[in-house]
Amino acid sequence: MSKAIEVRNPRTGKFDYVIIPPPPKLIAQQCKRLRRSQKNWLQLGLEQRIEVLQQWKQAILSEVDKLTEALVNDTGRLSISVLEIDSFVSSIDRWCQLAPELLQESVKDTAISFIQLQQTAVPYPLVGVISPWNFPLLLSTIDTIPALLAGCAVIIKPSEMTPRFMAPLLASLNAVPKLRDVLTFIEGAGETGAALIEYVDLVCFTGSVATGRKVAQAAAKRFIPAFLELGGKDPAVVLSSANLDLATSAILWGSVVNTGQSCLSIERIYVAESIFEEFVEQLITKAQRLQLAYPTPESGDIGPIIAERQAAIISDHLLDAVEQGAVVHCGGEIENQGGGWWCHPTVLTQVNHSMKVMTEETFGPIMPVMPFSTIEEAVNLANDSIYGLSAAVFAQSEAEALEVARQIDAGAISINDAALTAIMHEGEKNAFKFSGLGGSRMGSTALTRFMRKKAFLVKTQPIADPWWFDSH
Repeated sequence: MSKAIEVRNPRTGKFDYVIIPPPPKLIAQQCKRLRRSQKNWLQLGLEQRIEVLQQWKQAILSEVDKLTEALVNDTGRLSISVLEIDSFVSSIDRWCQLAPELLQESVKDTAISFIQLQQTAVPYPLVGVISPWNFPLLLSTIDTIPALLAGCAVIIKPSEMTPRFMAPLLASLNAVPKLRDVLTFIEGAGETGAALIEYVDLVCFTGSVATGRKVAQAAAKRFIPAFLELGGKDPAVVLSSANLDLATSAILWGSVVNTGQSCLSIERIYVAESIFEEFVEQLITKAQRLQLAYPTPESGDIGPIIAERQAAIISDHLLDAVEQGAVVHCGGEIENQGGGWWCHPTVLTQVNHSMKVMTEETFGPIMPVMPFSTIEEAVNLANDSIYGLSAAVFAQSEAEALEVARQIDAGAISINDAALTAIMHEGEKNAFKFSGLGGSRMGSTALTRFMRKKAFLVKTQPIADPWWFDSH
């Protein structure tokens, strides 16, 4: 029997939940069942798949209180959990609206007058999703909804640190038998994820670079696609012409929303020398207004640090920075409140790229700010990273900001705002460098990447072809 995993509550520090990972044999059986049911799911046709997903949406809405409670217990935060559920429900509607156009077959004439091209696509039968702890619901379903509409079956392995939300979702699936046959969740840690890759046809993974490498290697051995969204160290560049009130508010939100526990958080800030002091002053003032969401989730804006090991990383980054001469203007330490780990929004100056806080993923509400003297220097600093997920640029004019943004090695760059990919999923983007691999999970490709394209090359006239051997 698999060894039980105790799950920690991020608000209390208590281990108050237990999961039991399935043995590899059971994972194999689950995958076999899903693969068998996928054929019927595909034969239903898109119109009926849309109807089934809409039924699931209604079933989820009837379980929404239980789902919210589970997510709060998983993550310790309320407002972001409500947003997560809203985003998830909205994504069902959005993909149901987009799918008919994206999944249309096409017929085209070609350069050869008597050869017609009929283009179609078939889904990968079984998709495996391995998702992280920072947005448990959203990141376990962001790939799942388009995959289901494409005609795939899906098996999801959420993080062992935030597994409570699975129970209300599985309960909602019981109300929709046609979907239950092709969608399920399994509990477990890294070993379960590794076992899952052995039985699926495509894997979607969100998480660290270190684990992403292992996923990519395991997928390569099986010759299956791997779509990876990994770490980020997103820069914000603030030009001298920028609106400081707008820039400081946007960067504060982009840095500390969800307590900075997001791969698209702003993690390093570069500000033109001429406005540096004023920028820092405004950022500190605004950061100090934000309160911890303690003792209740409604008490403030900043929730607990979800993963205990992340609290240790944030603390290490802060200590390393201070030892090398960084100045802490507010926040600056990990606090134990009621058994949970917390960190006030932290503004640092006198930082440089020899410090971990400027080069490694911190994943906390930490805002290190560094001045630059020229645009070239700002671009070089922004690009001095192994990561290239997203970024932000602030300037008075859109044209000035875009000129800088075009030089930054990142997949999505917010102009005069920050972390917009958290709320805007229409723009296709690829990760640069070690931030990921594979097709975009944003934009229309997020659905079509679950299909293998087929071309039918149809001869429309019974004439001899110029490339045949003369057999007469």
